[in-house]
Amino acid sequence: MYCIPVNLEFVVKDRSKIQKLWELTEGFRLTFSIAIGSMACGYVFMFGVPLVAKFSIDAILDPQNVVTPAWLAYLAFGVTMFGSGMYLWKKNLMWDRLAHSSAEIGVFFTGLAISLGMIWAKPTWGVWWTWDARLTLTAIMFFVYLGYLALRRTTDDLDLRAKRASILGVVAVIQVPLVHFSVVWWRSLHQAPTILRPEGPEMDTSMAVTLLIAVVSFSVMYAAMMIKRMELASLDNELTIEEQSDRGPAAGDAVVAPDLTGGA
Repeated sequence: MYCIPVNLEFVVKDRSKIQKLWELTEGFRLTFSIAIGSMACGYVFMFGVPLVAKFSIDAILDPQNVVTPAWLAYLAFGVTMFGSGMYLWKKNLMWDRLAHSSAEIGVFFTGLAISLGMIWAKPTWGVWWTWDARLTLTAIMFFVYLGYLALRRTTDDLDLRAKRASILGVVAVIQVPLVHFSVVWWRSLHQAPTILRPEGPEMDTSMAVTLLIAVVSFSVMYAAMMIKRMELASLDNELTIEEQSDRGPAAGDAVVAPDLTGGA
């Protein structure tokens, strides 16, 4: 009979890490449940929408499925601009963490909007992708904010990193109005705005209510993700500071200039 040695210390530590992770995600799980419940309510309201929009493939290809993550991307990048501006003003790393966390979430929702838009475009336009003004500008916005995240990895100096990223975070937000109003300023395959338009919203009441509930529910999810992502960013900053303080002397620190005075 063979016995497999078990490192009990490792098991205990691993279990404590799992328990700590479970405690850290408690608030997120609660808010996530609220968001799921809100989205369920949104689908209940869709009973007021014509049957063809509920029980056919059109429900999956509903443009609202693209509008909601696009709205979250706008919101996230707006918060990134706000946090970046506040850091440049106050020099407080808390604002940089806000901008960083929101930018990551914005990149995720931008990618989601592009993916859902491609799924919607194939049966509607007959192609997965076309160099339409809005599509092109959205793709550029996606890669610019990916560059923002990459820029943050170029240095371990927290203040220098925050300064560089904040400048880009303030400048990059100009893409949000460019993407939104591209269908007005340039010829586009996309329809003109139906909600944010000077003449007022142009949408059926039931569809507008459904969209509103979906936007609110996704906004709740955004808030939950922001809270937890900022906690992780704070821990990451603390770890970076601790690693920098634990580093030994750099190569060459022990070298001193020769005494050229002859001991005089």
